[in-house]
Amino acid sequence: PYAKREKKLPIVLSQGEVLRLLEAVSNFKHLSILLAGYSGGLRVSEVTNLRAADIDSDRMIIHVRQGKGRKDRIVPLSPVLLSILRVYWRESRPTQHLFPGAISNRAISPSSIRCFLRKAVLAAGIKKTVTMHTLRHCFATHHLEAGTDLRTLQMVMGHSSLKTTSLYLHVSTEKIRSAKTPIDLLPDIDPTE
Repeated sequence: PYAKREKKLPIVLSQGEVLRLLEAVSNFKHLSILLAGYSGGLRVSEVTNLRAADIDSDRMIIHVRQGKGRKDRIVPLSPVLLSILRVYWRESRPTQHLFPGAISNRAISPSSIRCFLRKAVLAAGIKKTVTMHTLRHCFATHHLEAGTDLRTLQMVMGHSSLKTTSLYLHVSTEKIRSAKTPIDLLPDIDPTE
């Protein structure tokens, strides 16, 4: 028999921590990248591969092309993200990739994103280990806490199995806090008696 593999829960930031992280970013392009990742639940490779044509402001969706498993999917486009991307686009005028790297016809590299994200985490004073994938976990958890159903979240996240998406039920504090413990079901207990 195979040894059991460790199953660790993902690290999730509170909404306050996400806000502190975003406020610690001084570069507008970097802020746009982090907001795109967080508001769409995108993987780092999906953010780097975004093109301006993938942002559909008429239908308020983002086309994620060739994500994990070479699958396309659609995620909702936040009005807040749209207004930020419009400002970013007016300032930068990217040609091919929405977020170009040092070489204009190439996308920004995941290592560049890791570098400025690490600096933002330090500046925000966050002690947790934070990566772009952490922002994806935050997206899923915050959606569940806001009442999004598991099946919708599965489609937006691009998971093949509902079992993968259900992992976020374990880190959603709203679900955990709403669960009753056995002591709560007992008749009133007076500790002074």
